Amino acid sequence: MEHHHHHSQEHVKEVSNRLARAIGHLQKVKRMVENDEDCSEVLIQLAAVKSAINNTGKVILKDHMNHCIVHALEDNDTEMLEELSNAIDKFIK
Repeated sequence: MEHHHHHSQEHVKEVSNRLARAIGHLQKVKRMVENDEDCSEVLIQLAAVKSAINNTGKVILKDHMNHCIVHALEDNDTEMLEELSNAIDKFIK
């Protein structure tokens, strides 16, 4: 069962900006590899990509918990809680 809701324009913009930064870092990594740049520098940029993705996930998770999960608890929707648990397991893997 999918649960649909609308996010604030501010939230969408924040997530979109974070994803754009992650894409920028990843494009830089690709160029570095193509230009045969130093492996240590490539690894540092990859760390920036991972950090950007993880931080974006945190923003999405916090929003989800503050809105969807609050409503799920109010509605006694245990399925939504199980979906969140599964999503967290996959995200943290």
